[in-house]
Amino acid sequence: MATPAIRTFRRLEGLFCVYKPPGVHWKLVRDSVETSLLKGVNTTPSRPLPREIRFLPLQGNETGTAKEITVSAASVPVLSKHPLVTGPEFQNIKVGVGHHLDAFSSGVLVLGVGNGNKALNNLHQTRDYTLEGEFGTATDDFSHKGRVVETTTYDHITQEKLDKVLAMLQGANQKALLMYSRVDMRSQEAYEMAVQGLLGPEGKSLPILTDIRCIHFQPPSFTLEVQCLNETQKYLRKIVHEIGLELRSTAVCKGVRRTRDGCFTLQDALTRNHWTATDIMGAIQQQTCSSGNTDVFVSRKQDFHQDTN
Repeated sequence: MATPAIRTFRRLEGLFCVYKPPGVHWKLVRDSVETSLLKGVNTTPSRPLPREIRFLPLQGNETGTAKEITVSAASVPVLSKHPLVTGPEFQNIKVGVGHHLDAFSSGVLVLGVGNGNKALNNLHQTRDYTLEGEFGTATDDFSHKGRVVETTTYDHITQEKLDKVLAMLQGANQKALLMYSRVDMRSQEAYEMAVQGLLGPEGKSLPILTDIRCIHFQPPSFTLEVQCLNETQKYLRKIVHEIGLELRSTAVCKGVRRTRDGCFTLQDALTRNHWTATDIMGAIQQQTCSSGNTDVFVSRKQDFHQDTN
């Protein structure tokens, strides 16, 4: 029979997401969650200790040279099974991490526990970001904290010019998306996949922007909303840098924030004070009830191919 701690762990198996703050490495986030889960599972009220029958002495009577001992049968707890003797039932809980966020980025970070670790390997899905940019400066690492290598003017930049550059950039990435999808663009299959939003690269590919637009423009500051596949945060900072060059200026990225990873959004992300076993258990159950399963890009494409065959 499973112990209460094991039953608690089984309820923790699945996927959930947390909010990673900027300036914190993703490994520290994972380690904090692992420590919190270990504490929650091992402090689950345990079953009563098993009992055994032992004969305990009651009193002794001396008659001449003989000594009589009176014993009585008693049920006593088996102290060798006490948690203070056996130690914690769980010594380690492995928490897997989905698509990483570097130390300077923030936002949705998907984690997996138990069987959820297997699902992390299939998370080939689109992700959304907001990028904070600033015109007029170029650095060696494309961020505002890097070493400045060039300063330029930006008075000539308008939102109309920026939108044209973004449209050109999205068009180039759409061509790459079609090339890596390995589907005949003239076929009915390609049309139906595009309608259902399933058109995308098979497995790994180069980073691809599926959508990019400006949601705030107040020079020198601007904010972009990006949807992409197979990206890194360094790649996204470089995109901001290249946008500045296309506009005959320079630009640095002041912030990268992931707002969605597949079906996980900022509304689902647990903040630091909610990285507890109880809150994580609730998040996993809610995600399971709302989506039935993880909205995995590759799995949906496989299901589509099976239905059409």
